Amino acid sequence: MTQLQITLDEQLLHQLFLGNSKESGMNILLETILNQVLKAQAGEQVSAEKYERSEARTDYRNGSYPRQLKTRVGTLSLNVPRLRNGHFSTDLFKRYQRSEQALVLSLMEMVINGVSTRRVSQITEELCGTDFSKTTVSDLCGQLDPVVKGWNNRPLRGNYPFLFVDAVYTKVRENGRVRSCGVLISYGINDKGYRTILGLKIDDSESTDAWKNYFDWLKSRGLKGVDMVISDDHGGLVSAVQKAFQGATWQRCQAHFLRNVHDRLPKALKSEGTEQVKAILYAPNLEVARTLLNAFLKDYQDKAPKVTELVEDAFDDVT
Repeated sequence: MTQLQITLDEQLLHQLFLGNSKESGMNILLETILNQVLKAQAGEQVSAEKYERSEARTDYRNGSYPRQLKTRVGTLSLNVPRLRNGHFSTDLFKRYQRSEQALVLSLMEMVINGVSTRRVSQITEELCGTDFSKTTVSDLCGQLDPVVKGWNNRPLRGNYPFLFVDAVYTKVRENGRVRSCGVLISYGINDKGYRTILGLKIDDSESTDAWKNYFDWLKSRGLKGVDMVISDDHGGLVSAVQKAFQGATWQRCQAHFLRNVHDRLPKALKSEGTEQVKAILYAPNLEVARTLLNAFLKDYQDKAPKVTELVEDAFDDVT
């Protein structure tokens, strides 16, 4: 390692000790020191000082390129040497690169967990003293796109006897406008009992065609062995299930069904009535379930006729 002698001119010392801004002085001091370190490292790498005639010389300098380094005292502008026949290497930026990668991953994780890009920008400025605009945060998170696409289009291997499907709605911004958009999603339980999210697609509706295209996409990736499909009773979804998985059983989702029952019951009967319907669904066998069903219909026929009609009509599908 060569010895390094740092030189500081009078103007720099004046700015450091007598200037109005200590931060500005520290910036200039660090830039001066680090640029001299880079020059010294370049001389060490080519085995000769600038303009020096030496038989040991291995390469020649070829100017420099600017690079910014974010530090606790602000952003420094450094001049990284170029070499004519080779590549200049320095360990000066290694710690910076590791810190930068950790920061980028943290930004992505914040966005994934629902933190807005504006709030992420504020957080990073408070932590780092550096402003990351909303656009910068969005661009960084764009690096997640190929990862998500790769996962979402991965091959599906093995059999999935049980398939749960549903749609969730979220707000998206397109061309300056915010609108509601449906996300078709499913998870399968394989023949070993493990549950896996199979994939998601964005669509404007839950029509039969939309769901049929979704199921065809899953099958093109290798989905097979489906014996039972569980979903809510949305007409387009049920119709698509019948077309896409002929011979499979469709069951109405009990969670959605219980919410429907709870919403239709009068306020005074919500708790008690919902528990009685749960007892029907959790019965040990069909005979007990029908006995509990008849008791429920008798008790609630006059008090909640719409609910008794719902439970009676859905009994076969939900059990």
